[in-house]
Amino acid sequence: MANLQTLEVPVKGMDCAECTQHVQHAIAALPGVETVNVFLSSEKAIIRLDPTQVDMPTIRSAVAGAGSYSVPETAASAPQTTPVLGDFTRRIVTFLAVVFGAALFIIVVGEWLGLFKQLTERVPFVIGLGIVIAGGWPIFRNVVRASLKRQVTSHTLMTLGVLAALAVGQWATAAVVVFFMRVGDYTENFTTERARRAVKDLTAMAPQTARVEREGEEREVPIAEVRVGDTVIVRPGEKIPVDGEVIAGQATVDQAAITGESMPVEAGAGAKVFAATIAKLGSLRVKATHIGADTTFGRVVKMVEEAEAHRADVQRFADKFTAYYLPVVAGIASLTFIIRRDPLATAAVLVVACSCSIALATPIAMLASIGAGAKRGLLIKGGKYIESLARADVLLLDKTGTLTLGQPQITDVIPLNGLPASDVLALAASAERYSEHPLAEAVRNAARAQNITLTEPRDFEAIPGHGVRARVDGNLVALGNRRLIPGAESLPIAAELEAQGKTLLFLARDGDSSTGLGQDLLGVLAAADTLRPEVPAALADLRSLGIRHIELLTGDNERTAAALAEKLGVRYRANLLPEDKIAVVKGYQAKGHTVVMVGDGVNDAPALAQANIGIAMGAAGTDIAIEAAHVALMREDWTLVPEVLRIARRTMRVVKMNLAFTAVYNLVGLALAAFGLLPPILAAAAQSLPDLGVLANSSRLLRQK
Repeated sequence: MANLQTLEVPVKGMDCAECTQHVQHAIAALPGVETVNVFLSSEKAIIRLDPTQVDMPTIRSAVAGAGSYSVPETAASAPQTTPVLGDFTRRIVTFLAVVFGAALFIIVVGEWLGLFKQLTERVPFVIGLGIVIAGGWPIFRNVVRASLKRQVTSHTLMTLGVLAALAVGQWATAAVVVFFMRVGDYTENFTTERARRAVKDLTAMAPQTARVEREGEEREVPIAEVRVGDTVIVRPGEKIPVDGEVIAGQATVDQAAITGESMPVEAGAGAKVFAATIAKLGSLRVKATHIGADTTFGRVVKMVEEAEAHRADVQRFADKFTAYYLPVVAGIASLTFIIRRDPLATAAVLVVACSCSIALATPIAMLASIGAGAKRGLLIKGGKYIESLARADVLLLDKTGTLTLGQPQITDVIPLNGLPASDVLALAASAERYSEHPLAEAVRNAARAQNITLTEPRDFEAIPGHGVRARVDGNLVALGNRRLIPGAESLPIAAELEAQGKTLLFLARDGDSSTGLGQDLLGVLAAADTLRPEVPAALADLRSLGIRHIELLTGDNERTAAALAEKLGVRYRANLLPEDKIAVVKGYQAKGHTVVMVGDGVNDAPALAQANIGIAMGAAGTDIAIEAAHVALMREDWTLVPEVLRIARRTMRVVKMNLAFTAVYNLVGLALAAFGLLPPILAAAAQSLPDLGVLANSSRLLRQK
């Protein structure tokens, strides 16, 4: 297809995983649609289509035809949140339990005393039929629509049960079935909404207006009208509406919306600030660098919303199980009728078979964990990564910016060839002027501390895993490790400095660029970085979680890597290029291991993408980290690494418990119904229990400490 476009379309009325499948199939069947993903958590569909073949009215009609779903005529307004946590949640769950318990008690006692039989005899059948139709009309309508599209839903079987009860004159039984179908729908809707709430709360943090300076005046405008380069005014207590750089002012900024960290940070001129964070004390003038969906917060929300697209294998299994389960139940009901000739037992089989809880068992737990984690600065891109994290057994570590603070300092400047140390530092800092590597920043800081004026470099080139080269004052200058500067390893001073665990940069000048780099050594610069204080305890925690293979992968030299590895008690590989790290990851994967790679997300992006789970440290404001990693930690805190593993393992335990509970429950219910031990009325009541069980079990994930 040519000229393909991507549309984000809001879809209302979805309250279960089965709903998303119906909407997705309806849209996918339209001519001109290449791909479509429908998301329950964010209530939207992302469609890649050919606009010459399909338009919005066609999409809107297809969605409406799939069931009780709709596409709003206009974009949704700013999301509003209603707390569905704490005491309110407990009250709702308590209310459901009381209603269900009271109804069940009345039904059991009424069945035992024969009251339903008396009610059926005294009330005309036509009136009873009207009650059943009125109460179940929304459900029956959707079942008919699905049947016309050759789709079988969980309500299809229960509707057949209602028809079976009506066929034998048991309208009271049919009415009770309808009642519990509606209770089950409400429970499922509440369950989905509660898991969805964390995502909605996150979205609601986005500011809707901004105060910008235009033509010398302050104007409050909708956030959609802010442009990159605008000067945004932020007053005390206001949300920062854009990602940007502070150009004036001073404020204490609460960054919990981005990093999950409750401790505020100080922001002054030159500091980077993020959208949806709050200037609690002080005011700021911010130059907008990213706006709307392009801000760090916007990318976080988009990633969380679309996490459903990355389904875990166990979720795919549940989807397939549901697809086969319904025909199997229909077959059991048919056999029950053929063998026992008992219409009520047949109806009970159809009624008790609840596939809703099976479909809910996985996505509700995943949504709960992903949404709750996002509010704490732990961004997990989907259920399949939660599943992989839960079985991870190998941890590979980057060094600079990951294990260390990434803020190395130049400790030694050793001049060679008769140059003064200040000239060596001036050449090195000028060559590194436009490099983003942490070591480059250290070199520039050292020059700045000595008030050295930098020269504008020409022909700058960054060489991954080696260093940089540039033309400074007419000379081709190279600054990097021993791979870039041949012969550097033979310097006695190099061995001495590396033995101290320092990272070395060799400076060389080549008067004739055609002869290659490294012909004229000018000096050696030594840098030392600081190990993050929480790393040793975090690695010990990871070992207690069963991570047995922990290995340091670094581009540093052998001695520096060995010194750090010995301190941490891990294995190491030194002098690695980016492609070498990828090879190490592939080597472990070839042996059947599940590999977690932790890096800073910049020069480690390829290895993070190759690993089963790539975890990027301190990803706030870093586009490539959020894109490359499967898990992004929005603040630089190593305690989050074992925490995210615990979340994954707890989530998978909840999922397995949900699946086991619903499977056993349905099997027992089917057996009792088939043998006539579970009347249709009690079967209707019983089918609502698994939904409540899944709700209660999955809700524990929203309260993870």
